[in-house]
Amino acid sequence: MTKDVIALTPKMPDTWALLAGLYAGGPGLDVAAAADGAVIQLCGPGGRPLVSVEAPVLVQVPAEALRLLGSDVPVPFWWTEVRASTAVPEAERLAGSVCGRLNALLGGITWPPGAATTGVVDVSAVPAPADGQPAVDVLTDSTVVILIDRPVVALTSWLSDVLRATSSAGRALQIVTPPHIRLSLPARTTLAQVPNRWVVQDPGCGYYDGLSGAVLRWQNGTFAPALTANGKPTVAEAFADVIPPTERQLIVAFRTLHPADEHLVLGRALEIAWRTLTGAAPAGWGTAEPVNLPWSPRQLTDLARDRAPEPTHLVAVGHPDRPAFATMRVIRTATGVEEDIKLTLGYGEHETPPLEAIEHLAGTLATDHGLATMLTSLRRARHDLTTPPHLEAPPIPHSFTLGPDDVADIGLTHARRPPVNVRPTQLGPAAKPALHYPLGDGTALEAWTTLQHLTAHIKAAPGTAR
Repeated sequence: MTKDVIALTPKMPDTWALLAGLYAGGPGLDVAAAADGAVIQLCGPGGRPLVSVEAPVLVQVPAEALRLLGSDVPVPFWWTEVRASTAVPEAERLAGSVCGRLNALLGGITWPPGAATTGVVDVSAVPAPADGQPAVDVLTDSTVVILIDRPVVALTSWLSDVLRATSSAGRALQIVTPPHIRLSLPARTTLAQVPNRWVVQDPGCGYYDGLSGAVLRWQNGTFAPALTANGKPTVAEAFADVIPPTERQLIVAFRTLHPADEHLVLGRALEIAWRTLTGAAPAGWGTAEPVNLPWSPRQLTDLARDRAPEPTHLVAVGHPDRPAFATMRVIRTATGVEEDIKLTLGYGEHETPPLEAIEHLAGTLATDHGLATMLTSLRRARHDLTTPPHLEAPPIPHSFTLGPDDVADIGLTHARRPPVNVRPTQLGPAAKPALHYPLGDGTALEAWTTLQHLTAHIKAAPGTAR
């Protein structure tokens, strides 16, 4: 099912190198541009797009190729992604020849190993349908289906573009993979949003949802749950029949609010959290995967400012010795700038997550970085932060922090006396404190009930409308 071929080269694929790669199909193929020139397409004699060559990306963050492809490539390197159409048998060999020619000129390697060639590929294509494009394998009135077979499905720039186009057209995005594939955290978040879906092709049941386990069937132009006679979905045996992992993930989700002034630098709260929990700053940041830029709060601030008032979605990744990944959404509001951050860290079977550092982190964020709320939770899941198509335990709350502005709004007396057996710790200056509520050790499901009662109490504060 492999449809993607990627050239990882130490030198930038310049115009002449790209032209050499594009001649892999001989003189009979046409060249077209798409996505405002960011994508070059090789088209067959009948006009069908066969191969799309994405704009090369300079990756300066260590271990990104290892994280996403399983190939260890020293940085910096150029990531050039070539996607072959599934409709023409020769297209995949053509993609391999494009990458092989780039490697011959620039050095480096190709993923998957053995895909690269340098010969001319003879192509005989049928005319393209009106919506023919190599980014889409099946297109219906309701759904865009893409077949992917790579170690980790990541939220690449290409996939982000497909998602935006799909959403604008009012369609669902469904990604079909073999059962050994995993999702990166951003890809998981994207496919968990209705109406999108991760479809796993399983030899036992046919197809099932990789996040819910529901057995699926192709119905009316989309993958939908196969219902029983009682109208209920069934769960695939391959999804539920797994041994729970002994590894864990620590999840710290928090919001910060800042005045919108010219001196504001975003990303500092995320960096403080990263340093507190790992001992180092993030390794890199970007707008998609692979994460390609060295960590720089100033540069990400400039990007968010340029995009304002539209929101900016960013990602950050840690160093190879400590799996860590964050998503960050910057929003311009009527009162300032909001950062919505989710930092996830992975720990092996014999490693202990630094839960003792959470209260200190909450105090620092509340005092110096405009903390609004912070929820910390723990879950049993892969320490490499990827999601397999198997049943996973939900996160269990460990603690909740309410920032000083919200405490002041609802009243300190009310906030300090929730109707549960939880007594908050006061953080920061006594005149305007934050409150940190311990909810457990991250192993008891009852913490969810405690959190629900706590948040209901906060929302029911006299004189507030929430």
